[in-house]
Amino acid sequence: MKSIRTLLRVAPLLAPLCLSSPVHAQAAPAAASGPAPVRFITLGTNGGPIPVATRSEPANALVRGRDVILVDSGDGVAEQLIKAGIRLPQVKAVFLSHLHFDHTAGLQGVLGLRYQTDTNFKLKIFGPPGTKALVDGLIASMAPAAAAGYGDKDAVHVAPTDTVEVIEMGDKQLVALDDIRVTARQNTHYSFPAGSDMDKRFKSLSFRFDYPGRSIAYTGDTGPSPAVEELAKGADLLVSEMIDIDRTVGAVRQNQASGGGGGDMKGVIWHLKTHHLTPEAVGQLAAKAAVKSLVVTHFVAPGAKASDDMRYEQEIGANYRGPVIIARDLDEF
Repeated sequence: MKSIRTLLRVAPLLAPLCLSSPVHAQAAPAAASGPAPVRFITLGTNGGPIPVATRSEPANALVRGRDVILVDSGDGVAEQLIKAGIRLPQVKAVFLSHLHFDHTAGLQGVLGLRYQTDTNFKLKIFGPPGTKALVDGLIASMAPAAAAGYGDKDAVHVAPTDTVEVIEMGDKQLVALDDIRVTARQNTHYSFPAGSDMDKRFKSLSFRFDYPGRSIAYTGDTGPSPAVEELAKGADLLVSEMIDIDRTVGAVRQNQASGGGGGDMKGVIWHLKTHHLTPEAVGQLAAKAAVKSLVVTHFVAPGAKASDDMRYEQEIGANYRGPVIIARDLDEF
């Protein structure tokens, strides 16, 4: 299978696939009478938890007109938003796939900077069980700055608690934001026994966003999962995580050799194979779901270079014949 980046340079007719070129070529303007086009921006494409210099932490933006939905909120997301030309008041909702730090660390900045700039309408935050406890803790941490304000003793302060609304979601739950339908499915990033106390307390979710005229499925972090296949069925765009196990294991061994942690390697390898998707598994997911196009983010491949994209695309293409691209920060689709 040819690289979609190569194809996009030589075949403008691929534009209807809704995949932008890596230089962010402008899409054709929508008809005046039609809905505003929906763009998916990969704000941060690194798979945590180890930061890297070339990619920001996991975060994405769904953009329609001026309204924006954040999908995960990794460290540095406020800066990535402004690089994408998005200001915080445009963000109307946040969806958290799960509560690992690499997907949530930037939420503190979003909440605090919204508050400090008087963006005080309620931000809706959706996520799995535990999201309310997470947000309550972040709001509590804002108390000293909120009380001090800018040193004006006569200023009227809005309580930080009045600037957010948290909605926790579970498997097969559907929410509506105006004309957008968002469906959640529990995936296999965790493997606690179904119905157990741990399963009730900790869930990892995949989401499907159905806009008028366009559907986008987002895996979050997951291993192979029939539920995610069902969720993504026929989607116009599937945005999937991916891991290079050999490179990741090598990086963990290097970290251990330099005195860092990493845990028992047998357990690490089991986790990587069970709770994440290899290129082959990504291709299998996209093929079984019969999606129209595929984007890979949450890219865990320490030491990989742009030249490795072709190999990953070929491994994915062994199972999926549609267009695929390995995303970089601030790509638009």
